[in-house]
Amino acid sequence: MKQISILPADTFVVVNRTILNENDRKIISMLYQPIIGSIATSLYYTFWADLDKSELLSAEYTHHHLMTSLRIKMDAIISARKKLEAIGLLKTYVKTGNSNSYVYEMFSPISANEFFNHPILNIVLYNNVGKKEYENLLKYFKIPKINLSSYEEITCRFDDVFESVPGTLYDNLNEDLRVNKTGQIKIDSSFDFDLLISSVPGGIINEKTFSKESKELINNLSFVYNLDAIDMKSSILSSIKENGLIDKNLLRKNVRNYYKYENQNKLPSLIFKNQPEYLKNPIGASSKRAKMIYIFENTSPYNFLKGVNNGAKPSVRDLNLLETLLTDFKLNPGVTNVLIDYVLKINNKKLTKAYVEAIASQWKRLNVETVEEAMKTAEKEYKRENKKVQNKLSSINKEKLPEWFNKDIKKQEISEEEEKSLKEMLKEFS
Repeated sequence: MKQISILPADTFVVVNRTILNENDRKIISMLYQPIIGSIATSLYYTFWADLDKSELLSAEYTHHHLMTSLRIKMDAIISARKKLEAIGLLKTYVKTGNSNSYVYEMFSPISANEFFNHPILNIVLYNNVGKKEYENLLKYFKIPKINLSSYEEITCRFDDVFESVPGTLYDNLNEDLRVNKTGQIKIDSSFDFDLLISSVPGGIINEKTFSKESKELINNLSFVYNLDAIDMKSSILSSIKENGLIDKNLLRKNVRNYYKYENQNKLPSLIFKNQPEYLKNPIGASSKRAKMIYIFENTSPYNFLKGVNNGAKPSVRDLNLLETLLTDFKLNPGVTNVLIDYVLKINNKKLTKAYVEAIASQWKRLNVETVEEAMKTAEKEYKRENKKVQNKLSSINKEKLPEWFNKDIKKQEISEEEEKSLKEMLKEFS
């Protein structure tokens, strides 16, 4: 994905590629917002408001217009835009020049039915809102059931009302009319189908088993649950019907149950793989510090923790802590890596939940977003705490110093009784 810096003076226009209505607004607010957050939702609504009266095209604006409308910085706008792109509500095009020009294409959200049956969005929504709120949302969008068994349908057919008569021949196709158009969630295909197929005994699958739709679903499930071909093999095989085709609903259920069994009945949450591109340092520096920054920025928290564990999978407890840092505290992945590294080094290789969360709260209040900011904050905090410890140790040492260390003792005269006692003590060592 090409990264281009956006300046407030760069221009943009919004193009509506779909038909937007009030039901879309409800779906975005109730189903999408718990996943993408309020800023990304507000950006979508701002693009919507910028359209002309026919809701087809906006005037040309600068990005400063978005900054003033939303009262946020450019970095927050870029982050929100990427979330809209990732979830299929927006496509972005750029033409570079003295000042860059952008085109933002808007798309409708998918229907509630598609959303609640989506292999990724459905799970993320459940994890973000919890069981009770999820069930309330599901109930809101469900169609009321009416028992029609005692009723007779008397709906008229088209030919009951209309009849065909000779008329003017018109054979032009209307291809450019607006239709309800939704975007797609794109995920790089990393699932090793060759490995899966080579490990399956002959006769179980055929050339139709892994259709385009089945492969797409398997890849999505692999991404959501962080499972490879070997992990998913049994779930896939138990989802194949007698005709060799995969039962997609059964596959979802099998993979979900497998994951819950392996992870103490918990479902996964989606998080950034690694530090967002716009928050990374420019590549090129060769110092030891620059190399450390590069590692923090380009490693996912899961793999970073796995690395410090010498290749062993992180425990469920540590994974839950990572999830808390990334989802509840909303720390960027690179910042999370720095925090984990810092705590492990100063806390005898232990990730104490309360201690980690206390630092995370502080960093969130300080608005620490980049790896370099996190490292500087950690260094500053370490020096401050170390100074406090040294002062405390110094105070303790002074309290426990032996009496002979006091310089004024040279000026004091010893009494006869003290001298006698001292001589008795010295006899024991003679």
